[in-house]
Amino acid sequence: MSQTYFQFHQQLLTALNQIVTVALEPPSSEEDQQLLENLKELAEASTLNDHFYSVGQQTLCRIVAAYPLLVPQVPRDLFWLFGGDCLHFMPDDEIEKFQKLDELRFNAEDNNTEYDHEKERARILGLH
Repeated sequence: MSQTYFQFHQQLLTALNQIVTVALEPPSSEEDQQLLENLKELAEASTLNDHFYSVGQQTLCRIVAAYPLLVPQVPRDLFWLFGGDCLHFMPDDEIEKFQKLDELRFNAEDNNTEYDHEKERARILGLH
């Protein structure tokens, strides 16, 4: 995974961490505290590994199950990044768009060509 792609997702995780921290201040339960700790850990991660993906999946699934008012604040890119059970919260047409983004990114990496994830993301997701 390219460094810029990872940094893009770290920015999304940092923003989500800030939103959830404000929404749950002060934490009213151990579950709230654990969610905040997991989000902080994800936002501060320096590498992607099995633990990162596992904690990410668990954290996003917990948000969907226990904090439905926060779900609209979760960037869809994070559901895609963590995959697994998180994909159950994405419709098929959205999954197809993120698959296309991955194909473009992998093609660029394989061919050593320039790839601007944010630009391609905006184009494919119709954010222009």
